[in-house]
Amino acid sequence: MTDTPDVTVVVPAKDERDNLPILLDEIAAALEGRPFEVLVIDDGSSDGTDQVLAAYAAAHTWLRPLRHARACGQSAAVRTGVLNARGRVVATIDGDGENNPAYIPELLKALEDGGPAVALAAGQRIGRKASRAKRLASRLANRLRGALLQDNTRDSGCGLKALRRDVFLQLPYFDSWHRFLPALVIREGYGVVHVDVLDRQRRHGTSKYGIFDRALIGALDLFGVWWLRRRRKAIPAVSEIAPAPDHNA
Repeated sequence: MTDTPDVTVVVPAKDERDNLPILLDEIAAALEGRPFEVLVIDDGSSDGTDQVLAAYAAAHTWLRPLRHARACGQSAAVRTGVLNARGRVVATIDGDGENNPAYIPELLKALEDGGPAVALAAGQRIGRKASRAKRLASRLANRLRGALLQDNTRDSGCGLKALRRDVFLQLPYFDSWHRFLPALVIREGYGVVHVDVLDRQRRHGTSKYGIFDRALIGALDLFGVWWLRRRRKAIPAVSEIAPAPDHNA
């Protein structure tokens, strides 16, 4: 690892002791040859995740594990990672291993190829391995979100994303904010590109998120983001005013 990594990979994790070492090995393999760092945010785990991360970090200097004293949620964990990141680009990936790190270079390339007008490369899952009920709930939620927010994103819930850190820091923060990144990036006047990624089964443990437990909150968040987009005025084009020449010189 160098002092100035090109990319920071942010991994929110809660009770993922058994999945993280495998995932971290995969991230390192995917980014071999590129200066990078990985920030795993242990969101108040109680299964010894912090001890596993401490042991792994002792042998891998590119890992910077951080810990929340208590569980604050995935959005808070992602935000902690972004605030502490040193890379110009932040890539996010879920800590459960369902996202394949092999797609991170493809996301980084899509972001780079988009040029300055593009700020986010978002993964969109295909071949999902979740239960039929969860896939149906996700499909309905994505259709409603797309109809209201017009973010041209089929699957905003995929944890695989690459985003310019300077733009990340401009976005309004709220719980569940990570599920609306395409709409929030578009609100700031930037473009979004998409990369299809194959879903896979987690190796250990079970999902920490239910199907219906956040339905009401998700609906309120959706209308909140819709309101934020409606309230965005024209985005100013800013240029520096050069000093007038001194004709008496």
